[in-house]
Amino acid sequence: MVFSSLIFLFMYLPIVLLTYYICPRKWRNLLLFVVNLVFYGWGEPTYVILMVFSTIVDYTCGFFINKFREKKRGVAKLFLILSVVINLSMLGFFKYYNFIAGTWNSIGGSLAVLPILKTVTLPSLSFGSAFPFIGLTMRTVPFTLPIGISFYTFQTMSYSIDVYRREAPVQKNIITFGTYVSLFPQLIAGPIIRYKDVAYQLDHRKETLDSFTKGVCIFCVGLAKKVLIANQMGAMWDAILATGQDNGWLGSWVGIIAYTFQIYFDFSGYSDMACGLGNMMGFEFLKNFNYPYISKSITEFWRRWHISLGTWFREYVYIPLGGNRKGFLRQILNLLIVWFLTGLWHGASYNFILWGLYFGVLLIIEKLVLKKWLEKTPAAFQHLYALFFIVLGWVIFYFAEDNGGMPAMGAFLSSMFNFGGIVIGSDALVILLSYLPMLLIAGAASTPIGVRLYDKVKATAWNPALQSAYCAVVMLLSTALLVAGSYNPFIYFRF
Repeated sequence: MVFSSLIFLFMYLPIVLLTYYICPRKWRNLLLFVVNLVFYGWGEPTYVILMVFSTIVDYTCGFFINKFREKKRGVAKLFLILSVVINLSMLGFFKYYNFIAGTWNSIGGSLAVLPILKTVTLPSLSFGSAFPFIGLTMRTVPFTLPIGISFYTFQTMSYSIDVYRREAPVQKNIITFGTYVSLFPQLIAGPIIRYKDVAYQLDHRKETLDSFTKGVCIFCVGLAKKVLIANQMGAMWDAILATGQDNGWLGSWVGIIAYTFQIYFDFSGYSDMACGLGNMMGFEFLKNFNYPYISKSITEFWRRWHISLGTWFREYVYIPLGGNRKGFLRQILNLLIVWFLTGLWHGASYNFILWGLYFGVLLIIEKLVLKKWLEKTPAAFQHLYALFFIVLGWVIFYFAEDNGGMPAMGAFLSSMFNFGGIVIGSDALVILLSYLPMLLIAGAASTPIGVRLYDKVKATAWNPALQSAYCAVVMLLSTALLVAGSYNPFIYFRF
């Protein structure tokens, strides 16, 4: 990952940008489509075929939806359903098949111990080795999850839906549509770009020096978040976990706070880099994060965190289900469905489903009980309330099956609230003191304080020099850390 990051920064990206600006404007979408596929195929050449297939399917469905939606709306709806079913089937198979197979086999193994069923066997239904109670098991398939499939699948579906709703024009050029589907800046970890938000830009964007300069600065902000902050917080979290049960309750809280910062700066850093790269090529992507940790409620947190995902579920799931228009009980059901799907979208593991429902229930409780009461409390209390439940949510989020699953989650939660035990272990204290400066920097950087300071100088004559110096320092420090270390995970690549 480190080597790939350096190749991207100092070879791939400069070559792409140079070629892009040399290329005549009418050929730039074709160039982007090719380099997008090269970028994606760099790590997973086999799955390029999957992306091309998805592009062809949704382009074709969009064409026929547009053709029939006026006079034969039923036919247009059929193509819309076809697009959604094919996209969700691909996502479901690659992301959830092994999870479903494991769950099925686990249930089968449990039921097989019932004495009354031990004698029942149906060999004719066998797929793999037979369970005594039904004779049917599902084999797991040894494939890797296509990087970014959750992001680009939602994007391609948004195209078919937007065309059907008459909220976006049909795209007649398959190369231009392929550019949208595979756009490399945000391809593998978002933000999720709805087609209607970039439909005009795909054919009419204008690349300017101001846009390029803005893009470089935003890219460097994202790079700093990722390499200078997220990676350090991730290393701190890993070090805390490695000390086992000797952290003490304070040590456990320090560890999960480090992870809280890691996941924010990792994901928002990548989103900023994607937006910056888009600006360099004339695109304007919607903001994906808006300082979520300054929220005063869980409702506000989800208006500020992963905005593109929340918008997608609201536009394409919650509102079509009826939203809040069909009575209070139906609204509660709709919220639970959306948050179940939000959790499931993040991964094929029980902890993600629990995580989604955890926030869904919290949002419902706020709507029913807490909202009016919270608004009467001091702002500091509202912040503490929101942060407490946000941090607990990240405990649930982290402990997927590959991180120990539910047993590890339960043990960690127990250590966080074991106030009768030691306060902080000696190893955890050393880790805390070692990373304390970075922890304080992460806390400050998760608030708008930096933007407010910048607003005071951006209108001055010093601004261009300050921007250049900032970008140069970030690139120098980030390169040094990437060369010196091997710790550079992108958390959201797995989704």
